[in-house]
Amino acid sequence: MSRKLPALNDDNCQFWQGGEHQQLLIHFCNDCSQYFHPPAAICQRCNGSQVEARAVSGRGHIVSYTVNYQPWAKDLEVPYVIAIVELEEQSGLRLVSNIVGTDPDSVAIDQAVKVGFVQVEDVWIPQFEVVV
Repeated sequence: MSRKLPALNDDNCQFWQGGEHQQLLIHFCNDCSQYFHPPAAICQRCNGSQVEARAVSGRGHIVSYTVNYQPWAKDLEVPYVIAIVELEEQSGLRLVSNIVGTDPDSVAIDQAVKVGFVQVEDVWIPQFEVVV
């Protein structure tokens, strides 16, 4: 499947390229001791500027999801799952991703998931699998 890749910049390149080393890198604010996503130069909670990307466990749970059956592009394989995943490091630390490696009809809210990565050019896209 072809993907529209993100434009890499100083703020987001660690997130999009951490998968090269099998690391999910999420921004952390040293001023308020909170993780935040999406990545930015300034903390979204306290406006602090002491931020850095830190490796997290890559484990979490599904907060919400949808199954897409519409083939928006001719090389797009359907159905596929788009989910909001909350990471275990912090309540409210969420990102949108795909759930892969399982039957879309078996996906459920609160299922435990773990991250994996798919490389497309110089980007490692985080995707999650259900933990059995």
